[in-house]
Amino acid sequence: MLKIVPDPPLPLHSLEDTIMLASDYALCAEAVAQQAMLMQPRSPASVLIMASMHELETLRRLLESALAHAEPVGARLAGDRASPGANNTREIAQ
Repeated sequence: MLKIVPDPPLPLHSLEDTIMLASDYALCAEAVAQQAMLMQPRSPASVLIMASMHELETLRRLLESALAHAEPVGARLAGDRASPGANNTREIAQ
């Protein structure tokens, strides 16, 4: 049966939520690679699996670093509102 009404759009996430979600996916992919390594430790592909695990671990560290440096949305909005007023005050004082 054909679907006449399309699916609703996916909810938009904040930058912090997106980074956390990406970090969770990387953690899951790393767990899958570890399981594959345990199942086939002497496989010719084991070197590639170990390289994938290393890359995924590095990716997770980068995502955690990005999350630590991400500015909260509320602080960013408050800074945007304070900026024009602060600039006008400086211009008047000069």
